[in-house]
Amino acid sequence: MPSNAAQPPAPPFRSGFVNIIGRPNAGKSTLMNALVGERMSIVTHKPQTTRHRILGILSGENFQLVFSDTPGYVRQPAYKMHQTMNRFVEGTLEDADLLLLVFDLTEELEDDNPLLGMLTKTKAPVLLVLNKKDLVHEQRIQDALNWWKKRLPLADFIAISALKSENTAELLQKILSFLPEGPAYFPADQLTDRPERFFVSEIIREQIFLLYADEIPYSCEVGIESYKESHTKMGEPIVRIQATIYVMRETQKAILLGKQGSAIKKLGTAARKEIERFIENRVHLELTVKVRENWRDDERALQRFGYE
Repeated sequence: MPSNAAQPPAPPFRSGFVNIIGRPNAGKSTLMNALVGERMSIVTHKPQTTRHRILGILSGENFQLVFSDTPGYVRQPAYKMHQTMNRFVEGTLEDADLLLLVFDLTEELEDDNPLLGMLTKTKAPVLLVLNKKDLVHEQRIQDALNWWKKRLPLADFIAISALKSENTAELLQKILSFLPEGPAYFPADQLTDRPERFFVSEIIREQIFLLYADEIPYSCEVGIESYKESHTKMGEPIVRIQATIYVMRETQKAILLGKQGSAIKKLGTAARKEIERFIENRVHLELTVKVRENWRDDERALQRFGYE
């Protein structure tokens, strides 16, 4: 016989903005990708890979988390671009329901860390994420935790390895416990606030970081000139992309191109494969290199490249 027992009420829907901050190369982008389950941010071993604030949206039956990946805070900004990147970080302190402070356990603990002063002023709870636990001994984790506890009013903490997804499920449960009740801010199937063109430019820039050394990756910016969905002569779908890589000097352009165009050809092949994997479609990619002197201090150029 059917039961007449009252059904328990559904748990309240929770939603909120979870902003990820930390020093360069702490693993912020790797962490957001692991939590969202999709590749939202580019990741390399070099610091300052992330230059923009990027949203990654995770929706469940009774919750929606809006993660915000930010650039690593630049201690001594050398360009207007660095200043804008720092403003992205500072802005996250104002609109967060929860702050994830990511600390690389292999790095030094520094009393002059600029994030310390900023975090003492925030009203949002701070959850300390001690990253790269797989690379250190247990005592290092405890020492780092004690150090941070003495300097910040932490709401909670956890030690993880974002790269290996160790304790990331536990971290997600901790995050959910801090979320306020509220509505969904985005459709349940939306993963980010950025268009595909943005991620295409980021993938190209990621490959520049991976394939070139020294100052070249830091001197480059990528603009998508054309992004068209089309068909081949055989009727197969294909996305045709034209992108421009901007550098600051002719010598950098020569390095980017390589002897008889060998380097740019290698870059184009690597970027095309990653873009195809990301958009799940065949891609025809054309790369052009142009010199735009001092673009990192040019306000108009920075606005064009999305540093607003």
